[in-house]
Amino acid sequence: MASEDADENVDRGTDGPAGTGPAQGAENAGPSAGGPVDPEIAAAVAAARAAGPGHGETVRIDSWIWAVRLIKTRSQGATACRGGHVHVNGERVKPAYSLRVGDEVRLRNEGRERVVIVKRLIRKRVGAPVAVQCYIDNSPPPPPRETVAPAGIRDRGTGRPTKRDRRDMERLRGLTPPGFSSGMSAPEGRPRGR
Repeated sequence: MASEDADENVDRGTDGPAGTGPAQGAENAGPSAGGPVDPEIAAAVAAARAAGPGHGETVRIDSWIWAVRLIKTRSQGATACRGGHVHVNGERVKPAYSLRVGDEVRLRNEGRERVVIVKRLIRKRVGAPVAVQCYIDNSPPPPPRETVAPAGIRDRGTGRPTKRDRRDMERLRGLTPPGFSSGMSAPEGRPRGR
């Protein structure tokens, strides 16, 4: 009974009568479509249907982005919404915004922008294979990882780095602020002390 209610919610967001919208294409790939169905995928789809909202219920944006694993925690989702990092159809939204099938969600998290289109509404967090079936990912590719030379790696057993070693490592990593000297700033050439 719960899966029938979830199907009705998915159909509600389509343009035509039940079964004619774009959200039905992936679900009809079962045995009736002629292809064998993996039992794990079938169980995952059933879990997604069970995690869907009941008849007449809505799904909050902060809850949905957490449920489909775009954000690690629901509180981080609410914080991202309050901070203006979540846009639905081009507009900033609050955490309690009611999401609908077909909405475009833009999310900036951890230095990366994610652009997804809602395919299925779910409230509960599900496994990653199921979560991927709930949206269409139109995100730009992540930036390439910079190959950084392992600066400041010391041999095992050499002890704690001295202050001079630490300054050298910071200079190699680029952490030393510009114009910062290495400690020899007194006019007589003596190190500054207190």
